[in-house]
Amino acid sequence: MFHSQRISIIGTSGCGKTTLARQLCQRLAIPHIELDALHWEANWTEVPTNIFRQRVEQSLKCDRWIVDGNYSQVRDIIWSRADTVIWLDYSLLVIMTRLLRRTWRRVVQQEELWNGNRETWTLTFSRDSILLWALQTYRKRRQEYPILLNQSAYAHLNLVHLKFPRETYTWLSNLAR
Repeated sequence: MFHSQRISIIGTSGCGKTTLARQLCQRLAIPHIELDALHWEANWTEVPTNIFRQRVEQSLKCDRWIVDGNYSQVRDIIWSRADTVIWLDYSLLVIMTRLLRRTWRRVVQQEELWNGNRETWTLTFSRDSILLWALQTYRKRRQEYPILLNQSAYAHLNLVHLKFPRETYTWLSNLAR
């Protein structure tokens, strides 16, 4: 039985953190906090770190929540209060395939993300590209998470380490029973 009440979902950009968070929120009736929505202002402007930390602090005041995102500036706040970390640790091929599909859809449909921001072809093929970001951070995330999760400050966390989308689907299906 899954009794977690404060969950942090982590993984490389494009792995499906937000999708899983939404699915868990529906099944568990727990509020969803999307860090990107707290981090990005209009015109892809990053909020100053002190304001970002305040927003996260405020969002975590309730007893139950599911947070998705990888922001190191607020990890200490989230993980110190979380009881579970779900790590979506998929292959680079899976992540890039999902990210390409998602980016294509968002650009073509002009999907609004947070605070009026939209992905564009110009952004997709720029130095600020989410595709480039995923390629640059993939290996780093896979190396740093085990080290971070082994720190004594986070010994209280239950880790759900999912390495394949099928494994995540099965885990989620079993959770619903």
